[in-house]
Amino acid sequence: MKSLELIFSIFNALILPQWILMIFAPRWKWTLWLVNSYLIPIGIGIAYAVLVLPNLFGSGQVPDFGTLDGIKNLFKMGNDEVVVGGWFHYLAFDLLVGSWILTDSQKNRIKHWFVAPCLFFTLMAGPVGFVLYQIIKFISPKTQKQA
Repeated sequence: MKSLELIFSIFNALILPQWILMIFAPRWKWTLWLVNSYLIPIGIGIAYAVLVLPNLFGSGQVPDFGTLDGIKNLFKMGNDEVVVGGWFHYLAFDLLVGSWILTDSQKNRIKHWFVAPCLFFTLMAGPVGFVLYQIIKFISPKTQKQA
C-alpha cells in the first residue's frame, strides 16, 4: 500500500503546477502549452484506467451506475485502488474544466482577475468554480471575439 500512497501523493502534486500557472501566469507560453496539450489529464486518465477498470469490471459483474444504491455499493466494495482512482477522476476533470475556463475566458477577453477566483474554486470545489465562471461570463460585457 505504500506504493499506492506514493502514487496518490505524486498525482496530487502533479496537478498543482498547472493550476498555479493558470491562476498566476495565464498567458505564459508554457501555461498555454500545458493547457492545450492535456498532458497532465491524460496521465491522470491512464493512472485512473489502470487502478479502476480492473477493480470495477474484473469481477465479471457489471457495476450499477443507475441507482443511488448501486453507487453506494461501488464505494463499499471498492478497495484502495478504486478510492484513489475516484480521486484521480476528480483531479483530471477539474483540471480539464479549469483549462476550458482559462481558454474560454481568453477567447472572450474576460479580465483574468475575474477568472482567477473561478479557477481556484474549480480546483477546490469543481462545479462551484464552473458555475461562478458561467455567471461571470454571462454578466461580462460582450466583447468582439479574437480573430
